[in-house]
Amino acid sequence: MTFKEAMTWTSGAFEVLAALILAFGLVWAVFLAVRAWRRSGDGRRGNAVLRESFGGVLLLALEILVAADLIRTVAVAPTLVNVAMLGLIVLIRTFLSFSLQIEIDGVPPWRRLGTSGATIAARAASRAAADNASRHSPAATDKPADDKTG
Repeated sequence: MTFKEAMTWTSGAFEVLAALILAFGLVWAVFLAVRAWRRSGDGRRGNAVLRESFGGVLLLALEILVAADLIRTVAVAPTLVNVAMLGLIVLIRTFLSFSLQIEIDGVPPWRRLGTSGATIAARAASRAAADNASRHSPAATDKPADDKTG
């Protein structure tokens, strides 16, 4: 196997990974949203969880797709036309990422530190888990904190 063939396979693997992240991420985001909606009884809360968690998944998939394009262009066919096409693709995906980031957070990405698709998806899962924990806390169930019986 030549280097170009290996890099073609590698970029294809990145694209498959991005597609899997989108597919499983959608299922995960819907699960989190339905759980938040059922527990809170508020459809707006479920919608917010869905938007944040799937928005994070979309951002993560876009980042991986940019990596696939970089590998393909730089390692497989580094012609001037391909580099120009890569620049255009990265520009479009960057605009989409910024738009999604603003839609999710309400502020431009440069105003928040440490935000990426993975960070946003993890934050959505943490918030959903915190909502779950607060519903099952000792204060919510009137059980003593040291009661381990159930």
